[in-house]
Amino acid sequence: MRQNLTRKIIAAHLVAGEMTAGSEIAIKIDQTLTQDATGTMAYLQFEAIGVPRVRTELSVSYIDHNTLQTGFENADDHRFLQTVAAKHGVYFSRPGNGICHQIHLERFGVPGKTLLGSDSHTPTGGGLGMLAIGAGGLDVAVAMGGGPFYLTMPQVLKVELVNRLRPWVSAKDLVLEVLRCLSVKGGVGKVIEYGGSGVASLSVPERATIANMGAELGATSSVFPSDEVTRTFLAAQGREEQWVELLPETNAVYDEEIVLDLDSLEPLAATPHSPDAVKKIKELGEVKVDQVAIGSCTNSSYADLMQVANILRGKKVHNEVSLVISPGSRQVFAMLAVNGALADLIAAGARILEASCGPCIGMGQAPPSAAVSVRTFNRNFPGRSGTADAGVYLVSPESAAAAALAGKLVDPRQLGDYRQIEQPEKFLLDDSLIIPPAEDPTTVAVVRGPNIKPLPVNTALPENLTASVLLKVVDNITTDHIMPAGAKVLPLRSNIPAISRYVFSALDPGFSERAKAAGSGIVLGGHNYGQGSSREHAALAPMYLGVKAVLAKSFARIHRANLINFGILPLIFREEDDYAKINEGDILEIKAVAAQLWQCDVLTVINLGSGEASSVLHGLTKRQIAIILAGGLLNYTKQQNR
Repeated sequence: MRQNLTRKIIAAHLVAGEMTAGSEIAIKIDQTLTQDATGTMAYLQFEAIGVPRVRTELSVSYIDHNTLQTGFENADDHRFLQTVAAKHGVYFSRPGNGICHQIHLERFGVPGKTLLGSDSHTPTGGGLGMLAIGAGGLDVAVAMGGGPFYLTMPQVLKVELVNRLRPWVSAKDLVLEVLRCLSVKGGVGKVIEYGGSGVASLSVPERATIANMGAELGATSSVFPSDEVTRTFLAAQGREEQWVELLPETNAVYDEEIVLDLDSLEPLAATPHSPDAVKKIKELGEVKVDQVAIGSCTNSSYADLMQVANILRGKKVHNEVSLVISPGSRQVFAMLAVNGALADLIAAGARILEASCGPCIGMGQAPPSAAVSVRTFNRNFPGRSGTADAGVYLVSPESAAAAALAGKLVDPRQLGDYRQIEQPEKFLLDDSLIIPPAEDPTTVAVVRGPNIKPLPVNTALPENLTASVLLKVVDNITTDHIMPAGAKVLPLRSNIPAISRYVFSALDPGFSERAKAAGSGIVLGGHNYGQGSSREHAALAPMYLGVKAVLAKSFARIHRANLINFGILPLIFREEDDYAKINEGDILEIKAVAAQLWQCDVLTVINLGSGEASSVLHGLTKRQIAIILAGGLLNYTKQQNR
């Protein structure tokens, strides 16, 4: 079989398993990245594994999420992260250096390499021709220790791009169109591989925008070829020697293929409250806008912000609009300052934020009550902005700038002549905020603040599982629903007892206390349970509260893996109608759990109140069964190392 690009990279890194779609495989990981919202727990887990020095080719710890220091917690975490990185062989990107995905694209990404990151938007690296995958922090900790990453061998969906984008239509519109076609569940179990004649018309940052939002499709990753466009980008970053050509074989075989005519696309917007609720802007009618936020790992590149500066130059932001702009990296920020574009943005009335995730993760800049916020970000889940009743629209930088001027959503093609932004021949290079690890780790003392609490470890699964249904939820429950982000909660990421008070707080403020009182429990979910962020706290904190199993119609990939990693049993209804037969407060029983798991893929769940039985599928491999029965991956890893 002629190899597509995805299978080429997997084959070069395969450690165990067969490359048959649906089978479990293990791959070698070349690079890892963490960010500060997930990093503290990942490095506590790495320490617990007991490996003195990372065994990857490169590992980088980024500070980009928790940069709003309203108390000691974030600053303490950053000090811990800097010292633990120095001791264990990890590069450290200081606060203010920028967003992990933007910096990794600029300074570290290498075509053909594997990258595992404790952030769901790690697939941004696919814009460089990497196989970049988001995962929970524990998976990343194991990879840093030299262990392989286990995943289900994905199907490969080819998106054939033909022609080129018209003026005022951007890469963001392209990926929004893919979301409109496939939905937030359309990429589950797949890698999205982009090919065709239209690829050559897209710059690396544009490709990264598209790969970034593959996470919203539920895809394992998204990947572009490494071609002359890639070489040009790496040369401009002073890294041409790291370029390799990486293309699919002629007439490569794919599991699915769709064709997308770039010339047919128009400016689009994802409407509240889902990234796949996509419509043409010209068809939305009169939508008054209160806030515009430009930035995030999706759209904060040099070209993105230069385009915004061109649109705003000599004009003023509408009197009733607050415009905030977050550069993606210090490199981008400095280049805008040097060439005068930053002055244009300020003169137009934009508020310039630091190079960080900021509003995208709910870290400041919450919009007013019942406001409309237009954002160039990747997610518009309810409450993620920090305002529960805000309506968030996801658009391109061009459409965002047009909305900031008009005070309403408008088709940016109304702005007139379009000026194409060319990629610079040479980017400004200054890596002084990236600190290499210590040459002698014995000279480094890891500093832990009072907010950093010991890592909670699960107990082994009981022989007979009997527990009440603590909560019943609907389809597309996100990790934001399970474990909120934002300035109030994020600083508690290294303090599981404290952060556990917020589990499901947006849906049921009494959940945490009820779960603790019960001692053990079960959660009932609909389709695509756990979509969104890779945050393992959405599994770790429920585990701490005693959640033993989640019964759902289907799971998002990363969250299911995180549940397994922390010893929570993920089960899928064999008959979806059984979901309606179980209610909150019902007592469920699974007898002889271990025996049932080992014997077949189907378990029997008894509702002790009604007496009815439901069949559920676990779909676990033998390795995953052993992890579940051990009480999680950390326990399992320790057992294997005895």
